[in-house]
Amino acid sequence: MTDITVRTLGEEDWPAYREMRLAALRESPDAFVATFEQETVFEEDLWRARMLRARRLLAERGGRPAGIVSIGQAPEPNTGVAELFGLWVTPDARGTGVAWQLVQAGADQAKEDGSSHLAYWVGTDNGRGVAFASSFGFLPTDTRRPMRVTSPEDGEEEMAMVLPLADDPGAVPRPSWD
Repeated sequence: MTDITVRTLGEEDWPAYREMRLAALRESPDAFVATFEQETVFEEDLWRARMLRARRLLAERGGRPAGIVSIGQAPEPNTGVAELFGLWVTPDARGTGVAWQLVQAGADQAKEDGSSHLAYWVGTDNGRGVAFASSFGFLPTDTRRPMRVTSPEDGEEEMAMVLPLADDPGAVPRPSWD
């Protein structure tokens, strides 16, 4: 079995983030709000600024990039809640545990940063995504929003799933999403 490692990228690692982000946009265009064509023209200063807005975690398998995820602060009023977003795994690494390792590293990072919960938005019609998040310990909420990767006219929604980050998850109240 090939070892999977996950590391936090710093501002100086913007080329590695750019490479993985563009690969994700090219390979899975329907999974993201932005497009490959939009982001491929971004200059270095914009990529560096992105590195400072959220934590970018890169998974490597056998020494090669295998996946990426980002961790950022949830919008107000959800203080203490981090959001996991931009999760993508290379096609050859799917089903090998890379996604699990990325989410675990994201949860660990959010907890280390002082967050009480980690939120993950999943399409309500995405059975595999909901099952994956549930198996990890994320709990569904009643909070919904229009799917951000499709046009609002499609009527598709995504729901916030939350993962308590305390040692005793039952001791942590759920965040308010309203």
